[in-house]
Amino acid sequence: MARKQAPKFKSPPSDQSWFIPKKGLEGEWYPLVRVGRHVPFGYEQDPDDSDILQPIPTELEMLDQAKKYLAEYSLRMVARWLSEQSGRYISHVGLKKRVNIEERRRKQAEAHRDYARRYKEASAKAEKLDQARLGGKGTRNAYTEDDSTGES
Repeated sequence: MARKQAPKFKSPPSDQSWFIPKKGLEGEWYPLVRVGRHVPFGYEQDPDDSDILQPIPTELEMLDQAKKYLAEYSLRMVARWLSEQSGRYISHVGLKKRVNIEERRRKQAEAHRDYARRYKEASAKAEKLDQARLGGKGTRNAYTEDDSTGES
């Protein structure tokens, strides 16, 4: 059985007028605060501040491309391709961890947006029920006209 080879791709021409949309509004990648011991793939330690990680745009673009390749190729092949193209080593386990963490964060963000939507809908329904039950805000008093002081 012949072994599949990782795909070889040429880098896009530099005089290209279009670009792949990045994470920022204007196509820029944002620096991160360093939390762990290791510097993640696609980032480098800031020379001025050891707690800040500066993005490496070419590596991050290759990482996005590698995620798409995972649909067709194995983790080991994609990790090997990514290491060869970027010149920076990433193991298949490291790639899997990175992909899993990003997927988990995406699902959590989606769940939080769903909870916020549900809360907003429930709040609107509760307010509508309160208005129907009480007759609207300020239309009823807790005390009668004769007993405005609350004394018996």
